[in-house]
Order: sequence, then structure tokens, then C-alpha cells
Amino acid sequence: MAGRTVRVGGLPAELPPDRVADKLTIHFLRSRNGGGEIADVRVLGGPEPFALITFEAPEVAQRILKAKSHVLAIGGKQYPLEVTAPAVELSPDEVARSRRLLPA
Repeated sequence: MAGRTVRVGGLPAELPPDRVADKLTIHFLRSRNGGGEIADVRVLGGPEPFALITFEAPEVAQRILKAKSHVLAIGGKQYPLEVTAPAVELSPDEVARSRRLLPA
């Protein structure tokens, strides 16, 4: 998974994680947003929820990281996203474990 994953912050805490995951998938699939094929989207809850999005190709993750800004529109509200490289690349098993440890 090296180089294919981005961390996305600035997510709305008041919305269900599955709805946020759907909206993130739509946003990051669009070529106009620099996106491409997605392998996995994990929304991790808590007071400051974030998502780990893994793309099929590392070039897509690099394009996403280079984009000036990403804004997620949900229900008429705009959420500016903070897209960064994750501090450490996580395997799917590590993501699943961390998801169980974080409060929803």
C-alpha cells in the first residue's frame, strides 16, 4: 500500500461515518478533483474524525496531495478537507485494529 494512502481530516463529526465515506468516495473518484479508482475508504470516528483513503495507483494519491484544496459538500454545507500523507502507511489489518480502538 506504500504511497497509495492519504489521510483526510476536517470531516463532519455530526454525520454517520458511512454517509461521510460515501461522499468521500464520490469526491475522490472524480477526475476533476484529481481522483481515480479507490481501493478502500475507512472513516475513523471520534471528536475529530478522519479518513484513510487508499487508491489503486500511487499516482492518484500524489495528485490528491498536490491539489490546492478539497471541499466536501454535504447537505448544502461545505467542509474544507485537510489532505495529508499518513504519518505511517497502515496495512488493512492495522486500520481495522485502530478503528476498534477509537471511540465512535
